[in-house]
Parts: sequence; structure tokens; C-alpha cells
Amino acid sequence: MAAEVGQKAPAFRLRNQDDESVSLGDYARERLIVFFYPKAFTPGCTTEACDFRDTHVPLQRAGFAIVGISPDPVERLAEFRVEYGLPYPLLSDSDHEVAAAFGAWGMKKNYGREYEGLIRSTFVIDAEGTVERAYTNVRAKGHVANLGRELLGRR
Repeated sequence: MAAEVGQKAPAFRLRNQDDESVSLGDYARERLIVFFYPKAFTPGCTTEACDFRDTHVPLQRAGFAIVGISPDPVERLAEFRVEYGLPYPLLSDSDHEVAAAFGAWGMKKNYGREYEGLIRSTFVIDAEGTVERAYTNVRAKGHVANLGRELLGRR
């Protein structure tokens, strides 16, 4: 079942790119953007991660923190973060448990083939830990710009 607007966000505790523990509770009393992406260094994921990087300052000024979550191992996340200068934490969900709790893990279809995998999704969580906005099965290109327009009131 997917995390839905108006419901409490699923609690999580994952390792970041520096192998440190990070939890949803670490962001208590902050608005948080959690984006799930399938795999570091792939074209779509790189585009999305860099778009969040390029929008990080205005989002931060508006009171939003950002975390990216993927099934990648911690070491790969560290390389990805350094390679692209990503200013926000990247979390490793290697067993897909957190992605499944948010509804970002499930059946996908690609070129007529069905398989289980990570569904590119973004969730905005308010300062009380409630899902404020949910975007599932988004396209990498243009998603962050649209999100920025919605959250920051930009045209």
C-alpha cells in the first residue's frame, strides 16, 4: 500500500552515503522531500538527482530538506554524491523495505516485459510527519521543475 496524502509517512532508518544512520525522525519539525530513484549513475536517475541539486538552495530556503533513496549500496551512493556534487543525503534501501512501505516498489513494465522494481516516486512530508504530496511513477526529466513550481510558486 502506498503512502497517501494525509497519512503519516512510514518511519524509516537507513544508512547514508557515509554509512551513518538516518531516520525520518531526524527530520522532525522540518518539511522533507523524499525521492526514490532506481539506480545511481543511470541517465534518468542522474538527471533527477542533478535537478534536485540545482533546486536545492531555493527549496532549502523555503524550509525543505531533501533525501534520495535507492537500492544502491552505500559505497555506490558515496561515489554518486561526490561525482555530481549532490548536497543532500543519499540513503541505501538495499532490501526495498522502505520503498515498499511508501509504495515505491512494485511491478513495472518496460518494453513489454514485466518485472518487480523501484518505481520512481517523490513524497513531500510535512513538519508533523504527514504525507503532504505524493507523486508516483514520475518521469525523471521535468519532474523536479514541476515540483519546484508547485512548492515554490514558480512559473
